[in-house]
Amino acid sequence: MAAPRHRLIFIVMTILIDAIGFGLIMPVLPRLLMSVGHVGLPRAIELGSWMGLAMALATFVAAPVMGNLSDALGRRWVLLVALGGLAVDYLLLAWAGSLPLIFLGRVLSGLFGGGYGPAQAAIADITAPEDRARSFGMVGAAFGVGFVIGPALGGLLSGFGVRAPFYAACGLALANFLYGLVVFPETLKPEHRRPFTLARANPLGAWSVLRGHKGMIGAALVLLFWQVATMIYPLTWSFYGLAQLHWSERMIGLSLTAVGAVLAISQVFLVGRLVKRLGERDAASLGMVAAIAGFLAYAVITSTWAAFAALSAVAVQAVVQPSLMAMLSRRATPETQGEIQGIAAMTTGIGAIIGPLVLTWPMAWFTRADAPVFFPGIGFVIAACFALVALVLLRRLPRTESRGVERSGETRGANSHSPTESNPATPACRTAQRSGIEYDRKKGRP
Repeated sequence: MAAPRHRLIFIVMTILIDAIGFGLIMPVLPRLLMSVGHVGLPRAIELGSWMGLAMALATFVAAPVMGNLSDALGRRWVLLVALGGLAVDYLLLAWAGSLPLIFLGRVLSGLFGGGYGPAQAAIADITAPEDRARSFGMVGAAFGVGFVIGPALGGLLSGFGVRAPFYAACGLALANFLYGLVVFPETLKPEHRRPFTLARANPLGAWSVLRGHKGMIGAALVLLFWQVATMIYPLTWSFYGLAQLHWSERMIGLSLTAVGAVLAISQVFLVGRLVKRLGERDAASLGMVAAIAGFLAYAVITSTWAAFAALSAVAVQAVVQPSLMAMLSRRATPETQGEIQGIAAMTTGIGAIIGPLVLTWPMAWFTRADAPVFFPGIGFVIAACFALVALVLLRRLPRTESRGVERSGETRGANSHSPTESNPATPACRTAQRSGIEYDRKKGRP
């Protein structure tokens, strides 16, 4: 049996590899599409949006399946299959010499990227309640670090050709697969497993499960609108850098590295403190306000120094995603942790389906030669509108019975309670702990 430290390291590495693979292609994708497809930048933007749509559809289908499989069969083999599939996928992308093969590679990336949900569920399986905040902070930091390493590798290795980053990603995924095969045991206890049913594993069936959890649909809708808004960065940043700021692939990679570094630092030093001080709801609201300001700034920015200065908004918005995930998963039981995390991943996938339609295609239109006005920043204006809707829905979301976690200012103070329900074994307690909120077990206070 592997030590808990090795199990946690493997899960964190799984998230890291997934983030690296997602970020690797971003600096080289525009030039790769222009080169392989023999097209100009506006057409490359359109092709990129179709690829993003195909990848999102694949994740939409795969996420609930993998989540339910991990609840039925355990986390280990689901995660290993995902990693092995990613290694094969990166090798395919490294060899792809035509647009259909690149499309296929991105679809496979979406399918095997569905392992993110089981990885999150495995964290809850193996981490003691008092350590979950730190463990989930490591997962958030791993995703941010992946966004540092991925674009940096993509930008730097592009000097050796646009295929080199994919060979590097293939090697990393394969190494992590072998590491997990040796040291990572099963984390889900047999008594917490449940039978796999297709009715709950398909996307529509998964959404119907939400009706059985009070307040879950409203939280999922907030997550959906927020996901559409934040898709502006992975979908359009590389094209935006070329069209509005006239960046090279190396500069695009460096800028994405800066974004990842800001996210990683914020996850480690800012998220837990803000959630503990403000509660999940208010912390997420603050992050959304900062994000809206950042989106509107990027819509009109025309200089590199201003683009880097606006990253301060990204730092604050880093608190939104973990807060929303905590609100969404609070009512999950040990038997449905994988399913709820899969539904969350599927919700993100729906946002990724909508994103190309409402963010990338308008950008392609406003960068065409016959456009009424040249405006590459149009996608950021649209993203700000989606973030505003998410903010309104969040503030209108009914409060849960647990007090403190989603608290507003009026519930804080001498008479406020710890952010969980009275039973320390409830999902609300577990979620609060992993969000950076402490639970006073000794005093037994609700």
